[in-house]
Amino acid sequence: MAFAVVHHFPGGTKDNYEASIGAVHPSDGRLPDGQIFHAAGASPGGWTIMAVHESKESWERFRDGTLLPRMQQGIAGGFPTPPEETEIDVYKVMP
Repeated sequence: MAFAVVHHFPGGTKDNYEASIGAVHPSDGRLPDGQIFHAAGASPGGWTIMAVHESKESWERFRDGTLLPRMQQGIAGGFPTPPEETEIDVYKVMP
């Protein structure tokens, strides 16, 4: 079952996003393994990222193996605070 994560970064900016995505996504523009959708943009009060993974396990592998370790190292110009996170068990994904 697909699994989605929505991250809202209060006060976040496009520049924070570009620095962060460059540090955690493949450099050739592909999505990380298991991720099937990614969208991001300015939202009230900051910046929001939406990602859909093939499964919750796929999300957890990316989170634990790539995202958290890289954020803990520090990303120059990245988001200065952790996100507000919403997890969604996805019922339907449409193209």
